[in-house]
Amino acid sequence: MDAAPGSAPPSSAAALRLALAAPGLPEGPLGCPICLDVLRDPVTALRQRPGPPDGGGAGGAARCPLCQEPVPAGLRLCKNRALCELLPLLAAATGGSSPSSPAAASPMAPGAEEEDAAREEGAVVLCDVCPPGSRVAAERSCLVCLASFCGAHLEPHRRAPAFRAHRLVAPLRRLEEGLCPRHLQPLDGFCRTEQSCVCSRCRAHEHRAHDVVPLEQEREHKQAQQAKFLSDVENELEELAVTITQAKKMVELIKGAATKERERVEKLFAEASEVLATFQKEVMGFIEDGERSMLGEAEADLRWKEERRAKLAQCKQNLENVASTDTIYFLQEFQALKVAMEENLPPPLSFQKELNFTKCTQAVGTMKDVLSTACKNQWNHLQGKGIDGFNCQEMEEALAESRFPDKSNNPACLESLAFIIDLDSDTADKFIQLFGTKGAKRVLCPIPYPESPTRFINCEQVLGLNLMNRGNYYWEVELIDGWVSIGVIAEDFDPREAYNHGRLGRNDRSCCLQWNGQNYVAWFGGFECTIQQPFFHTIGVFLEYSEKALTFYGVKDSKMTCLQQLKVSPSAKGKLDPFQNKINRQFASLFSCKLKPAFFLESVDAHLQIGPLKRDCVSVLKRR
Repeated sequence: MDAAPGSAPPSSAAALRLALAAPGLPEGPLGCPICLDVLRDPVTALRQRPGPPDGGGAGGAARCPLCQEPVPAGLRLCKNRALCELLPLLAAATGGSSPSSPAAASPMAPGAEEEDAAREEGAVVLCDVCPPGSRVAAERSCLVCLASFCGAHLEPHRRAPAFRAHRLVAPLRRLEEGLCPRHLQPLDGFCRTEQSCVCSRCRAHEHRAHDVVPLEQEREHKQAQQAKFLSDVENELEELAVTITQAKKMVELIKGAATKERERVEKLFAEASEVLATFQKEVMGFIEDGERSMLGEAEADLRWKEERRAKLAQCKQNLENVASTDTIYFLQEFQALKVAMEENLPPPLSFQKELNFTKCTQAVGTMKDVLSTACKNQWNHLQGKGIDGFNCQEMEEALAESRFPDKSNNPACLESLAFIIDLDSDTADKFIQLFGTKGAKRVLCPIPYPESPTRFINCEQVLGLNLMNRGNYYWEVELIDGWVSIGVIAEDFDPREAYNHGRLGRNDRSCCLQWNGQNYVAWFGGFECTIQQPFFHTIGVFLEYSEKALTFYGVKDSKMTCLQQLKVSPSAKGKLDPFQNKINRQFASLFSCKLKPAFFLESVDAHLQIGPLKRDCVSVLKRR
């Protein structure tokens, strides 16, 4: 509002004198007392009809920002045309631009973009009222005006009664955040109940029964907690940095293991495809050879029969055509037909009872069924599923029987030797992930296994479910990656033993063969024996319980290489190394209790798989 209600419009000369008296000052007569900027479209307040003394209005009358007189409710503001005409004259007299011109009204005057960028990026808050291009740092921000003011432009807030209810705070960059999004009033309190900033209307309604304190009080309270809170945050950041490193390593391990596994599987599938292709070629060649040999016999037999038929037909016709008076010709033709009839017949064909190549369908069908069953079985193992109505041992026996009808060499029938191992999930350390009952891998993140009295808690070890207390046992393990130890352990071994004493082979209750990335090492009772042998992906373990002997083999292409045998050898007492002396003294006592297969995954990338038994290896051991 540019004039108090009822005041007469000033003359052009007087307005010009006032303007020239204080050029360029928005606080002067040509300055708006509300926005503190130069007038652009001034109006004159003209009273049209009397109104109530208080200006009429239940919620408080509107007042003039200069004289604080109440404004009638029916007031109609009219444009002050005389003052509007003086504004261009003022601009010409002062050498500036008209306040109503586009250049003056544009928020992006020269230098404004630079100031806005500095305001966004810099550490200071600029005054929103200073002319563009020359803004200075603001002293205070008003939560009612939603603007920041320098010292000069803050003066109306300090001296004018109209601004007494305005809330001034330290300069803020985002003034909109100081308003309540629901009531559009300044946020002046903090609700401790809901931990949020509130306005006066929030306190009176939604947060009426809540614990609300002033913002400054809550800030002091929070600042008192800041040091401890930041310390906790710093600790959390450090822990996250460590876990992120571990997680990244885990991601790389997973990717690496997946890549290696993919390459191995692709190679095996390629080899399997080659085996099937070779078998297909052999079967198709067998059919072609059978067809060629048997077809030759059949075609020769056909030609002989056709020739014999033609000859008999000709002799018959000749005999029928002899005249009744030609006795000599009749006797000759009759004899020729008799000779043709008495000619020796060829031997019967060998395929009259069965075509030998027709057995191929049955053979290939049986092979397909066996392959389908084996694929389904292994897929269920990979998914950790059982086989309804058909356990793993029965599957091994069925497949072995279908492949090897001669049960004298069938590994599934060597019950005192072949040993099918299933891993016991109740013994697995929390840093070991099981894949069904045949695979185990070391992981970095602990797995929330349920509580179990048989679970290892200090060593990354897992046992087999099976007990060994008589006879002979043989099983094989595939070393997929990392450092792995394979051995046996006493059933009653305490899984809570400390790491140094609880590892396989570091006590008198277990023994093992370890691959440490460079060579194999045999362990028993804390003593070790290094083995100079090349790496084998497959390790065969042969336990002769009655003989109190444990032998480790390297298996490759069904060939077995003895890596180490643990057995008492008293005949060479005094001439052996400390490892064999330890074996002679205490190894036999290990067989005084039931034993279990045991596995120790030592490195963070350790990974093993209990492999299927190889027929040739079992047969070799059986002959031994």
